Amino acid sequence: MRGIRRYLLQLLTIKLSMSTTLYRLARVLKQRKSADPENSYVADLYSRGMNAILKKIGEETAEVIMSAKDGDRRAIVHEIADLWFHTLVLLVHQGLEPDMVIEELEKRFGTSGLVEKANRP
Repeated sequence: MRGIRRYLLQLLTIKLSMSTTLYRLARVLKQRKSADPENSYVADLYSRGMNAILKKIGEETAEVIMSAKDGDRRAIVHEIADLWFHTLVLLVHQGLEPDMVIEELEKRFGTSGLVEKANRP
């Protein structure tokens, strides 16, 4: 029973840490919507619109793929951080919250990927 409690506590700690980090980042990204594009990379990205955001996500996705192909573990982590960052930019741009994605992942947890996919509308 102790092992289960410790495991659940670790999961909760990871979830809170990840959720807190994503929430804090999303809050900053929301603030950047009203920032001067001359002084903020994110404000500039927002000012250039959806196509610029999607292009950046595509670039970061390609960089993740290339890092993985090269087997460069450090670069993989770096590029995935860039990809997550830019997908958060997209979420905020669309008026969505990171918690919505986390909730979706939680709904899928413990369900076979094949079953989950078959049950999609």
